Amino acid sequence: MSQLGRDNVTWVSEFILMGLSSDRQTQAGLFVLFGATYLLILLGNGLILLLFWLDVRLHLPMYFFLCHLSLVDICYTSSGVPQMLVHFLLEKKTISFARCGTQLFFSLALGGTEFLLLAAMAYDRYVAVCNPLCYIAVMSPRLCMALAAVSWLVGLANSAMETALTMHLPTCGHNVLNHVACETLALVRLACVDITFNQVVIVASSVVVLLVPGCLVSLSYTHIIVAILRIRSTQGRRKAFGTCASHLTVVSISYGMALFTYMQPRSMASAEQEKVVVLFYTVATPMLNPLIYSLRNKDVKAALSRVLMTSSELKH
Repeated sequence: MSQLGRDNVTWVSEFILMGLSSDRQTQAGLFVLFGATYLLILLGNGLILLLFWLDVRLHLPMYFFLCHLSLVDICYTSSGVPQMLVHFLLEKKTISFARCGTQLFFSLALGGTEFLLLAAMAYDRYVAVCNPLCYIAVMSPRLCMALAAVSWLVGLANSAMETALTMHLPTCGHNVLNHVACETLALVRLACVDITFNQVVIVASSVVVLLVPGCLVSLSYTHIIVAILRIRSTQGRRKAFGTCASHLTVVSISYGMALFTYMQPRSMASAEQEKVVVLFYTVATPMLNPLIYSLRNKDVKAALSRVLMTSSELKH
């Protein structure tokens, strides 16, 4: 086979995304829904970043990690939602090979980074509840920076490897993706060669960025729950649990949805099921995170009040 012929069989210049619906009215409704949700994500997570920057009282390890989480959520959602909104307005939903690979890289990198950051936040809560007297000494700025850096670096490295292997798969001219975005499992399904190695890599990658951090989170919260149950006063137990409730809610949603998608046997996986899970994780979770943290957190609400009061005084 000639080089040109081989390339024609192996590579495609663009992918066609099937999206969520082919009905024009449904797509218009989805455009409004996801457009409004995207604005809420930008506003909510942007507000957390702004409060951390303006209020020095939030310059604590917990909010340091929360800021990284908000930044990840903004970038993660922005890697896919704007294109999805454009596609709701188009009859033919296409994405170039290069853009598809770029989108896959950033979604995997940011998704992996988020799970690792949640594990770092769980460790922070463990130290705060189980070893409060040494909290400041243990959760030093240097350790916080190191944990954040490791989260970003592991997320990027894992994504680079998985993206390279996925985008290198030949599709024999097949370019219709039954998905709303360029996603690993949807791309692997297009391959016209044996994908056993890719499936092994996907599982290994899930172990690194999902299962191991998930186990660390579970271990941290096991110690936290034991420590809380040892507190004699009801008020003390309620206060201790209150410091972890927001993070535990976010962890349950994030890890639960991702593990359900990537760690189940391939025979049980469904393309439509994956669409719903990926959409939930891409849109719903980044929107819920700032709401959960701000509504349940006295420090964040107090910081917002101080910033609003300062702003009002400056106007007068």
